[in-house]
Amino acid sequence: MRMPVPPFTPHTARTKVQRAEDAWNTKDPDLVAQAYSPDSRWRNRDTFLEGRQAIREFLARKWQTELDYALRKELWAFTGHRIAVRFAYEWRDASGQFWRSYGNENWLFDDGGYMTERHASINDVAIAQAQRRILGPRPRGEETPTPW
Repeated sequence: MRMPVPPFTPHTARTKVQRAEDAWNTKDPDLVAQAYSPDSRWRNRDTFLEGRQAIREFLARKWQTELDYALRKELWAFTGHRIAVRFAYEWRDASGQFWRSYGNENWLFDDGGYMTERHASINDVAIAQAQRRILGPRPRGEETPTPW
């Protein structure tokens, strides 16, 4: 079981989103992949994945190229077994260009709390290093709103 489990309440939905943010900020593909069901299906931009192992491999590649990655997620809506979030993350590519990536995700969970579907739409904006607003994991006690 992957706590919290559906059906979600305002508290458990916010907790699920914060735990996802915390895990993604570790940049550990093995840790993050454990949140997904073994047969989880993803759409990430124009990439379609199926299965926990494919997700783990995707995340490993992602964090090899998205350097200095730092993420914020914000609960947008929830009901039953579904959660919608909006997010922003910042990163640097190998040439030194910084980026801010904005997007929305729709999540579906099984009864055990594992994510069975993730649909992500993401847009990237080139930024200067001085424009960065997300410099690492969320400090304890920092609440939303996310720095858009």
